[in-house]
Amino acid sequence: MDSKQIRQHFLDFFKNKGHQIVPSAPLVRKNDPTLLFTNSGMVQFKDYFLGNTLPSSKRIADTQKCLRVSGKHNDLEDVGLDTYHHTMFEMLGNWSFGDYFKKEAIAWAWELLTEVYRLPKDRLYVTVFGGDKGDNLPVDEEAKDLWKQFVSDDRILHGVKKDNFWEMGDQGPCGPCSEIHIDIRPQAEVDKKPGRDLVNSDHPQVVEIWNLVFIQFNRLASGKLEPLPDKHVDTGMGFERLCMAIQGKTSNYDTDVFRPLMDFIAQQAGVKYAGTTPSKSNRSAQEMTDIAIRVMADHIRAVAFTIADGQLPSNTGAGYVIRRILRRAVRYGFSYLQFKEPFMHRLVPLLALQLKDVFPELHQQQEYVSRVILEEEQSFLRTLERGLKRMEAFTGNISGEQAFELYDTFGFPFDLTSLIARERGLSVDEKGFAEEMAKQKSRSKADAAKETGDWIVTGDDVKTEFVGYESLTSVSRLVKYRSVKQKNKELFQLVFDQTPFYAESGGQVGDTGVLQSGAERIAILDTKKENELIVHFAEKLPADVHAAVTLQVEAGKRRRTMNNHSATHLLHAALREVLGKHVEQKGSLVNEKILRFDFSHFAAMTDEEIRKVELRVNEKIRENITLNEQRNVPLEKAKAMGAMALFGEKYGEFVRVITFDPGYSVELCGGTHVRATGHIGLLKIMSESSVAAGVRRIEAVTGEGAQEFVNASLAVLEEIKAVLKNPKDTLASLQNLLEEKHALEKKLEAVHQQQANQLREELARKAVQANGHHLVIERVTVPNADALKNIAYALRNQFDDLLLVLAAEVDGKPQVAVMIGEKLAQTNRYHAGNLVKELAKEIEGGGGGQPFFATAGGKKLEGLANVLTRARQMLN
Repeated sequence: MDSKQIRQHFLDFFKNKGHQIVPSAPLVRKNDPTLLFTNSGMVQFKDYFLGNTLPSSKRIADTQKCLRVSGKHNDLEDVGLDTYHHTMFEMLGNWSFGDYFKKEAIAWAWELLTEVYRLPKDRLYVTVFGGDKGDNLPVDEEAKDLWKQFVSDDRILHGVKKDNFWEMGDQGPCGPCSEIHIDIRPQAEVDKKPGRDLVNSDHPQVVEIWNLVFIQFNRLASGKLEPLPDKHVDTGMGFERLCMAIQGKTSNYDTDVFRPLMDFIAQQAGVKYAGTTPSKSNRSAQEMTDIAIRVMADHIRAVAFTIADGQLPSNTGAGYVIRRILRRAVRYGFSYLQFKEPFMHRLVPLLALQLKDVFPELHQQQEYVSRVILEEEQSFLRTLERGLKRMEAFTGNISGEQAFELYDTFGFPFDLTSLIARERGLSVDEKGFAEEMAKQKSRSKADAAKETGDWIVTGDDVKTEFVGYESLTSVSRLVKYRSVKQKNKELFQLVFDQTPFYAESGGQVGDTGVLQSGAERIAILDTKKENELIVHFAEKLPADVHAAVTLQVEAGKRRRTMNNHSATHLLHAALREVLGKHVEQKGSLVNEKILRFDFSHFAAMTDEEIRKVELRVNEKIRENITLNEQRNVPLEKAKAMGAMALFGEKYGEFVRVITFDPGYSVELCGGTHVRATGHIGLLKIMSESSVAAGVRRIEAVTGEGAQEFVNASLAVLEEIKAVLKNPKDTLASLQNLLEEKHALEKKLEAVHQQQANQLREELARKAVQANGHHLVIERVTVPNADALKNIAYALRNQFDDLLLVLAAEVDGKPQVAVMIGEKLAQTNRYHAGNLVKELAKEIEGGGGGQPFFATAGGKKLEGLANVLTRARQMLN
């Protein structure tokens, strides 16, 4: 049975059990401050469990893309070292929201595994919650009795809390779980030791394949458990492990989920994948080859699908995680498979074709994703090169601090640094590196530490009604609140029965304003979405949490934000007209000051294209097109109207459609907008730039902001005219000035070159024979650091046994250069980097470079004389 059939059998099985089959949510989480990525199948259903919204069906099943790079067994640096852990994986799951419970969940799981997939019953073990004294919870006898219908007592094991009690987080819904494990060891090993003794012991061939979670409690901030009014089922089955068991393999990587990718990697690298299990130390070349192939096959899945879901690699947040995963794959390919040129992007078409039926988003964006990965690879290979040069500057064994610098700045993992060091006969301080890593993790934990209280309900816990499309004020009642403490600051999160405050989402910032209760005025500092809750942030609570309050949005900020948001829609449409229909939104920021719009396009826009786009947007502004807002439109009907569904967004069955001219701009959008485009006034594009491969960014201003931008630009123009003595043709006058400047620079360059030649000849005459080489130690006058370097290289070309020390004042600061001739450098008698570091002490500076050439700068100008003295002492 191939992986496609295995997946389809699961979905068909639960469809026949009355479950609605829903698509996977995007990998990247939005409006969820607790997660960067979807890390389990239940994440997209959190609001159902929390009671924030109602499910479309009480029975749901799906296959969900998940991403984990931290936590139990999921440290990124360990992925590829074993046979069953991954960054991205599929989670098959079935859910019951207040419908069926343990009886059906257990019976159906057994039926699917043994009758549909025909897994051997004598190789299956189950665990049940064994109770916990701390929570005053007994053994889950109900689940145990239900399992006895299918398996013997000796195959039902009691699990401890960490394995058999599932919790969403420190607070929230939770409950006991029942795991199903399979023993896929050879019969000879089974005869020696029963599988029950290896369950939950991290044995690579006695593994959990399905977890049935019975959600029946709510964990309070105090740690206390309270029963939930409705009981739910949440199950998760690792697709890759299931395929391993059904296909008779002993490694996830040997299944048809991974082998097409791995075979291609091996073939292109000219190596063989042997499927070795790596040793803990002193790994062989074949083991490292196998690890590299597994890492690349695993990581391309995580990187490609996250980009397809709308997250570009970057230096912060989710983007940093994706960049780190990609760079790890590139490092392994570079170090162990000799991929010195970009290669990962070549895996995208194969992966897209493999999964196009179940996850079509990658296939639909194949070229775009490939180009983003290609540019990231090119960038990182340049960084690797710089890191290798940095290593050359180190002298002696590599300290823990230096190893950490290579890791943190250049992306070198410890094993890569160790590998290169061993090749050079050096050692690396592993303990010191571990200490530096621990310090970094400690800093990160301190920054992220947040203490969140329980929600305190003050009225009927109803879903908040947003009235901000029609009004900027409302009379509201507080439904619930909680305190949040972070970095010694306490804020209160407030939820009301109705609110005019827009919560940050879709690129639009959250509203600010005031809460008024009698004479009391409390500032609302921000408004955000937490899953489906509209959360208002304030520094204090109203004195009477049960009284009606007036909520007032800051009108000026909202108006300017609406101008920018509506202008973004007009801009998107204009870009598609001018550049082509391939243009799609890839991100946006809309606040009261600017609009920032990221879009797919593979070349920098020309000045003419920018001009056309700006003219087209302003034409639509002057037409004063009336907003056509439609709510609760069925998603498929909205698409038929021309509205684009953006990749990486999770839409409900019904959506809001914003139209400015049906033939021009139709978009799915929950944001706030002007009543007619004339309110925008004017749009002015300030910049157009690159964000990533295939993604461009426009920043623009509207209304008062555009007017201020134009006035400021005109003011600069008037200043330029004044400086040029008000010429008739300002542009021609500037061009003449630049041409004169260029001509003078060329003359000055010629003078400097002539002086440099004279200085080189003078230094060559001063070269003296000492200890079998030509020695030059002199203070010189040069116009810049490049001139100093050029003279040093020119003398090296003249003397292959050169030993040169030059001291100079450059831009008022001391500069030292050390150069060693090619023939002399081969003897390893002198090291330019070591010499320059010693000499730099005289000018209170530091430096480094290559073994044959190094430079140093400092701050003690009067120390240059001492540099020459010290050099003569060292080298004569």
